[in-house]
Amino acid sequence: MRIGISGYGRMGVLIRQHALQQGHEVPVVIDPVSSAPEVTHQSWQGVDRELVDVIIEFSLPQVAVENIASAAAADIPIVVGTTGWYSRMDEVKKLLDREGSGCIWSGNFSLGVNIFFRLTKTAAKLFNRFAQYDCMVHEYHHKHKADSPSGTAEMIGDILVGGLDRKTHVVTEELKRSIEPEELHVTSTRGGSIPGTHRVTFDSDVDTVVLEHTARNRSGFAQGAVLAAEWIIGRQGLYTIDDMMKEIIEG
Repeated sequence: MRIGISGYGRMGVLIRQHALQQGHEVPVVIDPVSSAPEVTHQSWQGVDRELVDVIIEFSLPQVAVENIASAAAADIPIVVGTTGWYSRMDEVKKLLDREGSGCIWSGNFSLGVNIFFRLTKTAAKLFNRFAQYDCMVHEYHHKHKADSPSGTAEMIGDILVGGLDRKTHVVTEELKRSIEPEELHVTSTRGGSIPGTHRVTFDSDVDTVVLEHTARNRSGFAQGAVLAAEWIIGRQGLYTIDDMMKEIIEG
């Protein structure tokens, strides 16, 4: 398979390495500012199905939708790991339907994290019956991470709110008061070189149950993105990684 990469930052470099290790070709790397020798194009001009079978997009929120549109116009399916553009989801769906192209997106392409999401959803269903257990989320990331909490932590919070009748919304700010029973607190710590740890805690007066996912490095994200690239070929419309995971797990 011929994979193109849009955005050649840390994730782009890892994706290229993993794709090559898996026996794929990477004939196109698009980045308007990188001077890396692997970069073949400064823009999407000239990128078409003659060059690549699929594009993996890890660039910037402000250009993500434009890049999705460029891929759709060229009839190239696209994997989108860029975050921060989700308010334009309806626009993207209409665009893909009009062009007859395919896109799969996620805020986190790690296979382990996506299995963790499913474990969290199951746990919420189980603990929903037992009101004596309160729930909370905490995540740890390296000192250079710009956002807090992580997008993954917010996704975990949404899963828990969706599965626990007693929780109605996520609170992410520092609390200088008692938390309300209907609030789910999602908190963060930044420091060191931690690739990413996410912890879900169910706590009662008598015991504590903890679910935790710890990333050893960013390679898991690259692995999941390449798998998504293999999966999206031949499909039309807008998909999430949950669609892919459901098909893989359920057959």
